[in-house]
Amino acid sequence: MKNNRKFLIGMVALMLLILAACGSSGDEPSATEDNKNETTNSTQPTTDDSTDADTTETTDNNDTEHPDTETNETDEDNEENTPTTETASLKDEYLKKLNETKEEMDELRANPTDSSTYAMKNAEGQAFDVWDGLLNEIYGVLKEQLPAEEMEQLRIEQREWIERRDQAAKEASLKYEGGTMEHLEYTVVLNNFTEERCFELVEGYMK
Repeated sequence: MKNNRKFLIGMVALMLLILAACGSSGDEPSATEDNKNETTNSTQPTTDDSTDADTTETTDNNDTEHPDTETNETDEDNEENTPTTETASLKDEYLKKLNETKEEMDELRANPTDSSTYAMKNAEGQAFDVWDGLLNEIYGVLKEQLPAEEMEQLRIEQREWIERRDQAAKEASLKYEGGTMEHLEYTVVLNNFTEERCFELVEGYMK
């Protein structure tokens, strides 16, 4: 009997050990599963942060691109609103050209190759060719700039001016009628009138 009792006690103890072992095995998967969930939860914010970082970077890039676009648009607007200086500076350009020509022609007329009448007439003739050429050039520019009605009025004035110039030159030369200075004086007056007319047209009409 004692042996049977010991046997039963041993069996009961063995079953208790087996049950205890089964209970421990059942708890481990839960713990492992919980660990997985914790791991998943802990990595999820990192993924969100990366997405947010990418989104922020893209937004920053877009913001960076927009100022360039706005700057380009502003530059284009400024170019469109800025008046061209070609026509606006044409008057100053010709005034500068006239002043430079005047200095050169004054030097030429004051210093002929020699003191002979022929040399002086030659210098005056060269100067007249220069001033007359400039006058025609200026007149051509005004044809492009002035309205038709204003240009027609200027054409009438120009014809009248030519008559006055030639008449003044003729009258001045008569003081030396028949002499070697007659033609020289005629050309001198032509030069003076033509030079003045160039400045008048640029200052009074050119834009």
